[in-house]
Amino acid sequence: MAGRAGKASSEDDYEIVEPRASSMLEALRAVGYSVQTALADLIDNSITAGARNVWLTFHWNGADSYITLRDDGRGMSEAELADAMRPGNRSPLDEREPNDLGRFGLGLKTASFSQARRLTVASIKAGHERTVRRWDLDYVGRTGQWRLLKAEARSSASRISALGDQTHGTLVLWEQMDRIVGKAHKDDVQAQNRFLALARSVGRHLGMVFHRYLEAEDGKSPLRIYLNGTKTDSLVHPWDPFCSTHVATDSFPEDVLELQGNRVLVTGYVLPHKDRMKEDEHEAAGGPGGWNAQQGFYVYRERRLLVAGGWLNLGYANEEHYKLARLRVDIPNSTDADWDIDVKKSRARPPAVLEERLRELADTVRKRAREVFVHRGARGHSPGTVAIEDAWYSVTTRGRLGYRIRRDHPLVKFVMDRQGADSKPLNALLRLLEETVPVQRIWLDAAEKPEAHAAAFESDPPAKVVEVLEELFKALRAAGETADSARQRILTMSPFDQYTKFVNALGTRRH
Repeated sequence: MAGRAGKASSEDDYEIVEPRASSMLEALRAVGYSVQTALADLIDNSITAGARNVWLTFHWNGADSYITLRDDGRGMSEAELADAMRPGNRSPLDEREPNDLGRFGLGLKTASFSQARRLTVASIKAGHERTVRRWDLDYVGRTGQWRLLKAEARSSASRISALGDQTHGTLVLWEQMDRIVGKAHKDDVQAQNRFLALARSVGRHLGMVFHRYLEAEDGKSPLRIYLNGTKTDSLVHPWDPFCSTHVATDSFPEDVLELQGNRVLVTGYVLPHKDRMKEDEHEAAGGPGGWNAQQGFYVYRERRLLVAGGWLNLGYANEEHYKLARLRVDIPNSTDADWDIDVKKSRARPPAVLEERLRELADTVRKRAREVFVHRGARGHSPGTVAIEDAWYSVTTRGRLGYRIRRDHPLVKFVMDRQGADSKPLNALLRLLEETVPVQRIWLDAAEKPEAHAAAFESDPPAKVVEVLEELFKALRAAGETADSARQRILTMSPFDQYTKFVNALGTRRH
């Protein structure tokens, strides 16, 4: 044993194995960014640098097209820029300032490499000269070394010149965008149209992800993102997933969840029914993914949206009758590991300790959303007024769901009473209707064409609505209601709550 006394420990016996530069950088291209998520990652850096304005421009020139993103943030010195261009320049375990939207120290590089083979960054910090650094994947491939170039390519000089008028700020330039434009010719109109359509799609995505920055939340001055221009008409508009300023939106009290000494804030919203919104409002509220896709949780990290809809694998599915349910979850960046935030900052998974409470909150919001969906956003009724229940109701018999017509509904009862002794034909008709409800047809239509169903009486002239109202009014009066109470009760029933003028006129006409 004595002969081994001088042997080095296993931790002292090593060799340096650096990753092959070209292989590593090419591998970073496969992280899985879309153009939308990649550009959002760049804007995270602008916000962290204190920028108040961001100018994003898509320049079309066929295969030589390029994208620039310029901000008026603090900018970087030469040493700071060189470090920022280093892949993995910060550990995800590092403690960050509350307004720092970074995480892995990879965002600028991986986001850019995912779309472009040449990344150039120019920056000016107050009191410093402009500095430039450039990654060129083809050059790295030829040299086989981690060579970060200290100047822009000769052909790129004019493309970063816009930064020259600023005293501080940063400009990111994407060139050789093989995954966006490929080898397209500059005269290829279809390719150009796709490029411009992509720009519009990016604008919608940024308006969603950064809407709380664009809205001047909490008294802070708003961030301005300009897309393909420098004037007001080029501004990216915020998209509020919760329609929080709409008079018909239901919001729940904020719930505070504790997570290892950190606060996670959850607020539920039930959006207005289509019948309570203008057509353009309803279309806008559907969001980039459409109504069904946008239901569920919205997870924000320092006011920046990470997850836009979905139910966080908590056991729910996206369903038509829950599409009005949305919940806002605010997490601090100190809980990144707990929420399993990914490199692209487009995924979050709730910690197991919070799952039960999140389900409880989701159940509450979903229940209310279903009520609003079923009752088409009907308004409440006057205190003391007995509401008229829907003519249809569901029943479960031996575990099977079915639908029945209320025999005690005022109008149904009124018609049945007038049948006299022979009520068998009417009862047979009601049973036939109950047993032949085309449930599967309705379900398929709702799934395939969720917005195609007409609202009640949507295509009928006012006279047809009045005919039904008058018969219902007669039924209530025959049951002993006063004219005023009959009118009040009718206003509790959907869809007649939308026809206040006609209801208030009931019983006032002289024949």
